[in-house]
Amino acid sequence: MSEAFEGGGRLPAAYMNPGTSSFMDFLGAVHPELLPGRRDLPQGSAAQLTPEATTIVAMTFPGGVVLSGDRRATSGNVIANRDMDKLFRADEFSAVAIAGAAGIGIELAKLFQMELEHYEKNNGRSLSLEGKANRLATMIRGNLAMAMQGFVVVPLLVGYDEADDTGRIFSYDPVGGRYEEQRYHSIGSGSVYARGSLKKLYRDDLTQDDAVVVALQALYDAADDDSATGGPDVYRKIYPLVDVITDDGHRRLPESDVSAVAERVVTERSRRPDGPNAPLR
Repeated sequence: MSEAFEGGGRLPAAYMNPGTSSFMDFLGAVHPELLPGRRDLPQGSAAQLTPEATTIVAMTFPGGVVLSGDRRATSGNVIANRDMDKLFRADEFSAVAIAGAAGIGIELAKLFQMELEHYEKNNGRSLSLEGKANRLATMIRGNLAMAMQGFVVVPLLVGYDEADDTGRIFSYDPVGGRYEEQRYHSIGSGSVYARGSLKKLYRDDLTQDDAVVVALQALYDAADDDSATGGPDVYRKIYPLVDVITDDGHRRLPESDVSAVAERVVTERSRRPDGPNAPLR
């Protein structure tokens, strides 16, 4: 921090002025080199230098939203990590999950947490869910130079909208395009298979517990067809992570609860490998 001080041991003016409610803008003014998109990069692709985070699923249910992710990270055809956490609490009523370049994605998620906290401290209130979605889009656009080098990060933002008493899901493209998804969505290498499972099992009247089961079924289907997605590992006791957001706020489900559901799914799949069928109506 010594370089942040001017002569006489005084902090730069940017630290003393009221400034902006955006932590990203503040950091860009004081230390722009610390922002992911402002770093000088060598020529060529460097995508192989960081592991890739894989499959995330999300779905709404009456009064909230469920977010779940597998635990595997890969480097090419090698399993780089078996128990990665890809879900991040953004604030009391929102969470963000990452797929793509793991190192950059984690940094982006932590910067987003700081951005929301900085805004709340400066304004005495939290951003609306729409505002959070827009701020995250701006941050992703700032990462475009690194995305062009192969460090592509694709996040998924979920939250509880206090104004409407509903859960909402926002997806993004690598250049910061923001899209609101209806009912359910999935990102990552196994997303095609997970989304097919969600399409089959999702109902508008799912309870929270039912939504958790559907999420784990979808991740199992993704792991069944996508080698980069990790299924429940009952021997190592590594299970998907599940976050739930309702009017009570953000909550990470205890491992004991998730493991009970995951082990039930694995047992059922031993009898019916393709999983449950959706009822015909």
